[in-house]
Amino acid sequence: MATYLRQPCLFILLPCLLIVAVNCKTLKRDVKALNEIKASLGWRVVYAWLSLYLLFFIRFQVYEICILISYGRDLHNNKLTGPIPPQIGRLKHLKILNVRWNKLQDSIPPEIGELKQLTHLYLSFNNFKGEIPKELANLPELRYLQLHENRLTGRIPPELGTLPNLRHLDVGNNHLVGTIRELIRIEGCFPALRNLYLNNNYLTGGIPAQLANLTKLEIFYLSGNKMSGIIPSGLAHIPQLTYLYLDHNQFSGRIPDAFYKHPFLKEMYIEGNSFRPGVNPIGVHKVLELSDSDFVV
Repeated sequence: MATYLRQPCLFILLPCLLIVAVNCKTLKRDVKALNEIKASLGWRVVYAWLSLYLLFFIRFQVYEICILISYGRDLHNNKLTGPIPPQIGRLKHLKILNVRWNKLQDSIPPEIGELKQLTHLYLSFNNFKGEIPKELANLPELRYLQLHENRLTGRIPPELGTLPNLRHLDVGNNHLVGTIRELIRIEGCFPALRNLYLNNNYLTGGIPAQLANLTKLEIFYLSGNKMSGIIPSGLAHIPQLTYLYLDHNQFSGRIPDAFYKHPFLKEMYIEGNSFRPGVNPIGVHKVLELSDSDFVV
């Protein structure tokens, strides 16, 4: 039987955790990892961490109690600086890591790939640089991966396509290069993906017909790249496709008629391309705004 306990702040949580640890068998490596992270960041920074959810499994004789520790309410939108320490990889029961809207920098530590229970990883709106570590493909439970609004470079690892539960991938507003063909080259990739945000990078090439194999795709956001070529008609046969953003690229030709007959397609942005005269967008063009709650399930 699992019981979830919430405490308001770190200086209350740690003594409680230590008391529990004295009276039961706990995962001592998690406590050690917390202490190392605290030491590397300093108390001032640790107090600002609000929404880092750590699951510690503690055994009392015949009961297994799951304690959910949250540093305040939310980690995002603070003034955290510096890198994420590699010791983060020791928190083996971490399920949600949310550090959006901070000033974190340096590279994303590959040790995050050791957090096998992680379901939500939010690193957007920071100053991370370097490449997206392919080790993130080692997270079998990952559902939401948000990396947008950073300074990431290189190619998007195609290994991410092997994540069986990934629903939302957002790498928009970075400095990424490469092609979509490279990203989806693994057979059967992205089996659960619903939302794919690649906007405002430096992607080139065309949209491969194989993209239609992502049959659960609902949002495809490709605006502001250097893509070219024609739009494959097969893309219009993705059953639940709802939002399609092609604007501000170098696409040409015409839009297949099947897009205009799609039963669910509400918005299709096409401006800023080289389509033939007479090609029309779809829908009333409003900025797509999704709240944080739309991503947490």
